[in-house]
Amino acid sequence: MADNYRMSLPAERILLVHAHPDDETIGNGATMAAYVARGAGVTLVTCTRGEEGEVLVPALAHLAASQNDELGEYRVGELSRAMLHLGVTDHLFLGAPHHRYRDSGMMGTSPNERSDSFWQADEDQVTAQLVEIIRDRKPQVLITYDENGGYGHPDHIKAHRIAMRAAALAADPEFGSGEAWEIAKIYWNAIPRSAIKKALTSKKPIQKIALKLFRYVPSKWLTLPFVQKDSVVTTAIDGNAHLPAKLAALSEHKTQLIMDGDLFEFSKGMAIRVSGTEHYILVKGKRGHELVLGDGKSGWESDLFSGLDS
Repeated sequence: MADNYRMSLPAERILLVHAHPDDETIGNGATMAAYVARGAGVTLVTCTRGEEGEVLVPALAHLAASQNDELGEYRVGELSRAMLHLGVTDHLFLGAPHHRYRDSGMMGTSPNERSDSFWQADEDQVTAQLVEIIRDRKPQVLITYDENGGYGHPDHIKAHRIAMRAAALAADPEFGSGEAWEIAKIYWNAIPRSAIKKALTSKKPIQKIALKLFRYVPSKWLTLPFVQKDSVVTTAIDGNAHLPAKLAALSEHKTQLIMDGDLFEFSKGMAIRVSGTEHYILVKGKRGHELVLGDGKSGWESDLFSGLDS
């Protein structure tokens, strides 16, 4: 799989760095499928196997870390099946086959203190492993999280840190071995306020859910950390033609998501409508000229590769 990819690099190449299985499909599923369909090389690096995830399917509750601790391997299978729907054939776990980084859980919990957790892993080591992948795949585009990891999960934060550091070090000919490679454009995942207004829904009264889960009144949905002002967002990728593939891929992550048509439901009854349009913030590189207007009336780039000189 990976060997065939290296033999003949596609003209357009994207690398995504995610923390756990399912993160990639939730944030970038339509984008991945759209670029695979147009012939781009799409490489997914997943940092952990998601061992500490909440199991939402009662019949699979025995997989949980608190019981048989078999969730990680099960989620590897979920990820593989999801990638089949999106057409992504180049996906790998960071450090494989010699290292396995465990889901760290949330900050301050016992899993976060485990020596084999991703949060505790030596940052120089994991960064060097990602540099090797970058120099091998030679992506022009990198996609990862913002500094807060979207919502503050330690594994998301660390994935951001090593992705940004590895991108810089991969371009430094003095670092490590292999030919230096500079990534031309780097994007962080984002959700604009206008999109969340359209996407967020529930099977229960919105006020009840907001108060129960977040102790927020409904108007404060827009202040959640992963929601950005429209003016901050730079890029909107229209992957609506590939929404069925994204929905099918989400459905493979059965332990983590409950699907109901084009809704996926989190624990405690909160659901969000799945979108085929995915948004990003360009943090390195030249912004392209192909623009679409968002609801905030700002011009949004419509192609991750636009603006590249070659």
